[in-house]
Amino acid sequence: MRVLITGGAGFIASQIADAHVARGDDVVVIDSLITGRREFVPARARFYQTDIRDLSMREIFERERPQLVNHHAAQASVSASVRDPVFDADVNVLGTIRLAALAVEFGAEYFVFASTGGALYGEPDRLPADESTPILPLSPYGCAKSVAEAYLALFGRTNGLRACCLRYANVYGPRQDPHGEAGVVAIFVRALLDRKPATIFGDGEQTRDFVFVDDVVRANLLAADRRIEGALNVGTGQGTSVNAVYQILARLTRSDAAPAYGPPRAGDVRHITLAAAAAQRHLGWTPATSLDIGLAATAAWFAEQPG
Repeated sequence: MRVLITGGAGFIASQIADAHVARGDDVVVIDSLITGRREFVPARARFYQTDIRDLSMREIFERERPQLVNHHAAQASVSASVRDPVFDADVNVLGTIRLAALAVEFGAEYFVFASTGGALYGEPDRLPADESTPILPLSPYGCAKSVAEAYLALFGRTNGLRACCLRYANVYGPRQDPHGEAGVVAIFVRALLDRKPATIFGDGEQTRDFVFVDDVVRANLLAADRRIEGALNVGTGQGTSVNAVYQILARLTRSDAAPAYGPPRAGDVRHITLAAAAAQRHLGWTPATSLDIGLAATAAWFAEQPG
């Protein structure tokens, strides 16, 4: 199968690219390398350094003619989306529309979209949130992802593009960027290993649904094989406070450093967990990695990396 993966030098998509290559698929990776790392791209994948909004994307689709498009390239920071919603929408909405149009034009059979469950539902009345939970995002990032989902559904109705939107919880694991604003696990573990202060925004009692990257990769492969259409949550259904995650990572890194506390950030939700019964029903997917095991694997990986 010919697979085109956007954002494929980044945290999640590079590991999806690895998995597709490992099973013998013909893989093309697109990444601007603004945040991605060239060394994360599989050696057996063909790599194009470009932005998904660039006109060169049409030439790439014409040359490669992928059967599957896996779209992970994104502006991925809630805080950045609050500061600059226009840029966020340009990347996450218009970039997705351009990609979907190219997929239709050049005959792609299936489209997998990395959406968000952590930012899509806002503050639900009932947790864990399932796919029927009202979409009431609190940030431009969550709003842009919901609009992108709506456009993919439109392309399905009008152009026959089959698409699955995977609504991720808070994904963590090896290769996560510790220097950005998103990805609290990576930020904490890097700071703790480097014996530098880490900041928790708010009181730290906000809860998140932390899902390990290996489980997310597996969900993507199952979606690619089963060709399910629509939206599916990808999460554990379990909430863990940011304070608790910090404490576990401090123990794993043998640090007794206390975190600093800053004001809550605009756009962040207080509590969110995702019900993934639909993913189990349609994909046969359930999370396999406990938080303790996943955090230990993440800390071990970062301990081997330069600061």
